[in-house]
Amino acid sequence: MKYALTFFVTLATGLAALVFLTPGVDIPWKQLTGGGDTDEQVVKHQLRVAEGYRVDLFADDLPNARWLAVTRRGDLLVSQPMRGQVSLLHADSDRDGRSDGRRILIENLSRPHGLVLHEDWLYIAESDAVGRVAFDHSDGRLAGSYQRIVTGLGDSGNHWTKTIGMGPDGWLYLSSGSTCNVCEEEDPQRATIMRFRPDGSGLEIFATGLRNSVGFDWSPVDGALYATDNGRDWLGDDFPPCELNLVEQGAFYGWPFANGNRIPDPDLGVDAGPEIQAKIANSRNPVHNFPAHNAPLGIQFLRSPAQPENYRDVALVALHGSWNRSVKDGYKVVSLHWDDSGEIRQRDFLWGFLGPQREEVFGRPVAIAEDAAGNIYISDDYAGAIYRVTTGQQAGAVTAAGRAPRIQAPPKPVAIDSDAAQRGGELYRRHNCGQCHAEQVVLENLSGKYTLSSLADYFDTPTPPMPKYDFSGTEKRALAHYLMSLEEETDITLPGTEPGS
Repeated sequence: MKYALTFFVTLATGLAALVFLTPGVDIPWKQLTGGGDTDEQVVKHQLRVAEGYRVDLFADDLPNARWLAVTRRGDLLVSQPMRGQVSLLHADSDRDGRSDGRRILIENLSRPHGLVLHEDWLYIAESDAVGRVAFDHSDGRLAGSYQRIVTGLGDSGNHWTKTIGMGPDGWLYLSSGSTCNVCEEEDPQRATIMRFRPDGSGLEIFATGLRNSVGFDWSPVDGALYATDNGRDWLGDDFPPCELNLVEQGAFYGWPFANGNRIPDPDLGVDAGPEIQAKIANSRNPVHNFPAHNAPLGIQFLRSPAQPENYRDVALVALHGSWNRSVKDGYKVVSLHWDDSGEIRQRDFLWGFLGPQREEVFGRPVAIAEDAAGNIYISDDYAGAIYRVTTGQQAGAVTAAGRAPRIQAPPKPVAIDSDAAQRGGELYRRHNCGQCHAEQVVLENLSGKYTLSSLADYFDTPTPPMPKYDFSGTEKRALAHYLMSLEEETDITLPGTEPGS
């Protein structure tokens, strides 16, 4: 019975934690049900980091940890879209390598994602709006009421996350991904980067043709804006590339008519009319290509003088990892180095999230933040963790004698309602869920990772590019029963199952 982890990489984001392994040893880093203690040694010996650095587990038990922002005091803010909240992690004042504590800073938001601290304001990019609230950096508390200053943003379809950043020109920049894999958008704000003034006024489209530019940052060398972009799916393992784009005002970057270096899209660019051909010819090429389906998300230029000389002004990029690929790729953080001629060289910076056989997935890096002291924080929405990378040599691999024994999480019985499962199957077919799912796969070990309730709750805030269908409570429960029932029928497969990264 074949099971494509690609479905669960999305379905499980924020709801289930992973298992980290020392070489050859299966050790629960955190139980899938949310129990169990975290062992920092497991993280140290599974993950690998660039020479001159070390990586430690800064915080765990943070389901769907996505975007990051560092306060002046050194506390860390973390958005959790599926929880509708932003959490505050206290700085490591006692120098034990871990956050000194946490609390929910603000909740009851609409899938909050991007975060920016500017002056004495915290800006939060929700799926359909941008809001701000006065923030006291001295004690990490809100100093006023939260107010939405930009509203009416589209959040239907696949890429509903919004990322926000403060530009050197004093404008706030906002990315909004596409509703689909490849289509001509009806909403002109989708598949763009926009900008507006700090009070919310003057919203305008800055650049277009950017399918899903989740991460962007400005170079400390020349102030240029660079953005990652996720290439489209279903054109094979190795095409199209994911992209790094140098984003300039008014420029068009190709999607949905072209991919990579102006290669016409087989659905919308090939045999297109002269107007589309002209758009392709005038589109901007990426300045750097990532392998297809690596899903680059967060990008952060390193600015602290505490960084080693060969990493100052370097950009780190989180490769969230592939799903639309027969052999998994990505699942790491890379560094981008510009030489004197402007050429970009890519190196591995933090890796080990993908097993040696390229089947087991241990984590999916998302966002990167750097504090004034040069500490680098990396979020992982699959493991629900935050890692801290600091200068210093990483410890060596664990010896065989020091390995922990194999531990298995006990199975949990699930009572399936056959009538509900039948209704869930009808719901799955009615919404044509198989249209995005090319492979015939079985959902394996669902009961080991979810309860019926937690699986149903997932459909309230699905991870993009899975659309949000606004199911009723009855429909969510029915679909959960249907999916859970599949593991009891080993000869039943979903009619083509595959969500996005």
